[in-house]
Amino acid sequence: MSIDKSINIGNAGNEMSKKITGTSEVSAGRTVVAAGSGAALGGIAAGTVAVVGGVAAAPIAIPLAAVGAVAAGIFSLFD
Repeated sequence: MSIDKSINIGNAGNEMSKKITGTSEVSAGRTVVAAGSGAALGGIAAGTVAVVGGVAAAPIAIPLAAVGAVAAGIFSLFD
């Protein structure tokens, strides 16, 4: 997984947070939801890679979830 895919995951997490909270206004609560959504999406995407790659799951899953969470949090602050 590359950084651009992680950024896309973060953006998707931000969009999910808008749907979950029902607002696109900047708030601490939405940022937390966005970060959680980004981390969850990153974990799901890495899980897909883990099924295909087998042993390569751990080195991919944690960074992908972390970057997805950070990117989603940042996106939510500048919406």
